[in-house]
Amino acid sequence: MTTEGCLRVGQEASEFMATAVFDQEFKNVKLSDYRGQYVVLFFYPLDFTFVCPTEIIAFSDRHADFKSLNTEILGASVDSEFSHLAWIQTDRKAGGIGDIAYPLVSDLKKEISTAYNVLDPEAGVALRGLFIIDKEGIIQHATINNLSFGRSVEETLRTLKAIQHVQNNPDEVCPAGWQEGDQTMNPDPIKSKVYFSSVG
Repeated sequence: MTTEGCLRVGQEASEFMATAVFDQEFKNVKLSDYRGQYVVLFFYPLDFTFVCPTEIIAFSDRHADFKSLNTEILGASVDSEFSHLAWIQTDRKAGGIGDIAYPLVSDLKKEISTAYNVLDPEAGVALRGLFIIDKEGIIQHATINNLSFGRSVEETLRTLKAIQHVQNNPDEVCPAGWQEGDQTMNPDPIKSKVYFSSVG
């Protein structure tokens, strides 16, 4: 991994076009096709492994929750589209993932994982990077886990809702652990006291 020219929160997400598998068919996916929607782009190391299917299935099981927030999910690994298809066509009880509700992107040339600075060059696979990209194509959230532990769908949803809330309410910020419906605060030395006095 390099730090030179790497993406950061607040920057435009790197465009990519790649082959994905969705509904057991090959499909060309271009990130900019999702402009006007939020995108959760997450990378995982490899098909037919152990932690990866738990994450992929967990995101698929909650796809309707993301869809209701005008958000599409894209999963990506350095596997070929043929490997993705074989994994989807393998029963979950046999280590497969079965049908999932969003596209799995093939990054066989490792260009996408390199652009997002999540490629582990020694292992030759992507780390567990997750990016929330807003409807203007700007990265609002980024997190990277090492290979051996998975991510939380609940925390991704919570963060997405917080991003959408502050974008829709630019005079507010969300405190630590904020959940939808919780009190926010005004980022002002005087006005913020309303929040602090209510929680103190």
